[in-house]
Amino acid sequence: MFDNLTELLQNSFKVLQGKNKLSESNVKEAIRKVRRALLEADVALEVIKVFLDKVQIKALGLKVGQGLTPSQTFIKLVETELTKIIGGKVESLDLKTQPPAIIMVAGLQGAGKTTSVAKIAFYLKQRENKKVLVVSADVYRPAAIEQLEVLSKQIEVDFFPSTINDKPSDIVANAKRYAQKQFFDVLLVDTAGRLHIDEQMMNEIKILQKKVDPIETLFVIDSMTGQDAVHTAKVFSNALPLTGVILTKTDGDARGGAALSVRHIIGKPIKFLGVGEKIDALELFHPERVVSRLLGMGDVLSLVEEISRKVNHKKVQKSFQKMTKGQFDLSDMRYQLLQTEKMGGIEAMMNKLPGLGKIPQNVKNQIVNGAEIKKMVAIINSMTPKERSYISLIKGSRKARIANGSGTNIQAVNKLIKQFEKMQKQMKKVSGGKMQKMMAKMVDSDGMPDFSKIKKSNISSNKFPF
Repeated sequence: MFDNLTELLQNSFKVLQGKNKLSESNVKEAIRKVRRALLEADVALEVIKVFLDKVQIKALGLKVGQGLTPSQTFIKLVETELTKIIGGKVESLDLKTQPPAIIMVAGLQGAGKTTSVAKIAFYLKQRENKKVLVVSADVYRPAAIEQLEVLSKQIEVDFFPSTINDKPSDIVANAKRYAQKQFFDVLLVDTAGRLHIDEQMMNEIKILQKKVDPIETLFVIDSMTGQDAVHTAKVFSNALPLTGVILTKTDGDARGGAALSVRHIIGKPIKFLGVGEKIDALELFHPERVVSRLLGMGDVLSLVEEISRKVNHKKVQKSFQKMTKGQFDLSDMRYQLLQTEKMGGIEAMMNKLPGLGKIPQNVKNQIVNGAEIKKMVAIINSMTPKERSYISLIKGSRKARIANGSGTNIQAVNKLIKQFEKMQKQMKKVSGGKMQKMMAKMVDSDGMPDFSKIKKSNISSNKFPF
């Protein structure tokens, strides 16, 4: 996410490396490079001006903090001001109303609107424990209604039926009455998108807005379209009482212009980020964490929350206890590989760890990727339970059988065995004293890793990877 901008900003800060103090000349040079980085990222000109004017005013005469270098002090200032520009604080959905809380989703065709409706429904069901109803008022795009129906079945939330012969205003009115009678907590309304702004579209969506009086009206922006999408959002904002924005396709957006511009341009908060194609690939927008990731300082808190939410805690406990006793086997390795894949792969996790996000791409390419993980899992799946526990059993004929069963070759099987033996050796080295002492500080009363013990204060903001 925003990889190009991260690299450009990191290069901008290098002009301050080795400097003993922040002077007017070196601050101006750093700001000039930051401006160029933001322009290349397609950030709106007015946003760049407001942001850099504040940075320059505050940087001149800024005292270098104790234990910090001038470069780190400047980066801390950039972090603070960027956070303010993109929102400052987390603004989640407002559901404080007489149920059902109605959320209407608008946007241009192709921005990921219908998928975002399903993702929000899944988010509310899984994390907020809400009873959710979804409805499509898009009677124009072929198969739009069917798409939402299929997605609703996939995530197991209720779908209110509609057809292309119905009037959008009648669809939403009927859905609202049904949601009230059946005591739904939330009604999510998917509206029609267009390929461009037109009067008919705006008039229709205004009618829908008045018909259902939603507590939230969210505009979906394809982040990869940059400033164009932001200015489209401004047109919508002038016509509708928008309450927030969903930025989609951020996992493929290397620039980040829309993310840094939209809050200032339309005055509405970003509420969610779409970070992938999977139905659970939706993140609540944390301005501070996004800026931290953007500056190459990682996002440990989001990673910890994701791990806590996605892992099977019983299996983790069992694996955790075996690791501390030096009893790590191939079944444990398989479980860890599957969990890594579930978290978006090693590279996605690395990008959330301080300092690792700025590793060159050619180095990242040498790290185990998604295809490699699938191959390794297939190899372990082709082993018997006894072979997974006792790797010494895997000799010539067994290796050939495992290679055939996994659709790989003996070289791939040998490679996996070597990787496992290396991991096992490291586990045994620290299994006695060091690991148990370290793990003991991070477990709860049930012997499980306690992620709440990782606090933001432990991730020192003055230890930058520059």
